[in-house]
Amino acid sequence: MVVSINSEPNKNEFNSLLSKTIEELNIHGQNPSKEIEKLFGRNLEPYVKDLMSELAMGTPFENSIELIGGQKFPDIIAKKFYGIEVKTTTQNHWKTTGNSVLEGTRVENIERIFMLFAKLANPIEFRCRPYEEVLSEVVVTHSPRYLIDMNLEQGKTIFDKINMSYDTLRKKENPIRPIVDYYKSKLKQGEELWWMDNQEQVGGLKLRFWNKISKEERKQLLILGMVLFPEVFGNSQDKFNRFAFWLVSKHNIVCPNTRDPFTAGGTGDFFIGSKVYNKVSRIFLNLLNSTSEIVEAIIQIPTNELSEYWEIKTTEKKKIFDWINLVFEQSRKIQVAINLDIKEILYQLIIK
Repeated sequence: MVVSINSEPNKNEFNSLLSKTIEELNIHGQNPSKEIEKLFGRNLEPYVKDLMSELAMGTPFENSIELIGGQKFPDIIAKKFYGIEVKTTTQNHWKTTGNSVLEGTRVENIERIFMLFAKLANPIEFRCRPYEEVLSEVVVTHSPRYLIDMNLEQGKTIFDKINMSYDTLRKKENPIRPIVDYYKSKLKQGEELWWMDNQEQVGGLKLRFWNKISKEERKQLLILGMVLFPEVFGNSQDKFNRFAFWLVSKHNIVCPNTRDPFTAGGTGDFFIGSKVYNKVSRIFLNLLNSTSEIVEAIIQIPTNELSEYWEIKTTEKKKIFDWINLVFEQSRKIQVAINLDIKEILYQLIIK
């Protein structure tokens, strides 16, 4: 992204142009014709562009007002520096879903953007404020998007909440990360974010049921489940919750009973060397029979991702040992593992 370092050109004149535009639009709204009543959606943008062009005559912005086509952001630009994003609602409120946090379609060199909002419910009214002053939260449709609130109080923006300015955030290589960190810090016990910063991992718009995916994919997902969520080896009543969230949010897979993939099949015997462990719970049989795939998965997953899921700081050198310790600590809480020395068995199978 090319970022302008110039101060705002003709700032006062542009603010005056915006004020006159809103004043004129509200005059039109007070005496609505059939034309203005049809200005919802994309119809409003050329109307505003033509009005601004007319009002810009004799100002530094004469012949500089452009309507941007397609899905570009913002909708209207002036002097290739200022931008106006146009939103409408036919409801009697001042909120709507805004643009993507990623701003992948932002017009190059546009540095100062304003939100022009039309409330086309009776009474018709138009407002305009700096873009960053009306973004209250981030919501998710198919990607993280800002929530616009034209009545938002000063100091209540999403940027105030994450303690970072709009310009600083939008110029970051990964602008989603600070937002994810903020919302994660607000989670209550048992809550998870269903979206994360690595949106490209989400498996499309279709939902799939667990029993409709291939055996190979189920096996791979169970391996990752045992790696990322060591609590599944404990005794908590909600120990499969995070795995269930992960299946939906990362892979668009619905599993009506997430306990079954780990535990279905009853008990069995496990042999290691000359020792036999009898009547081992299925979840631990799945664990002990999959150690090579588990180690391969741990090696491939970045340490920062593992640290996030495990909620501890790990390193490349420590991550296998950390995983073993996490599984061991969970297994100590469960009655069916009381006769298993999980740590010792895993060391024998993995470290050798």
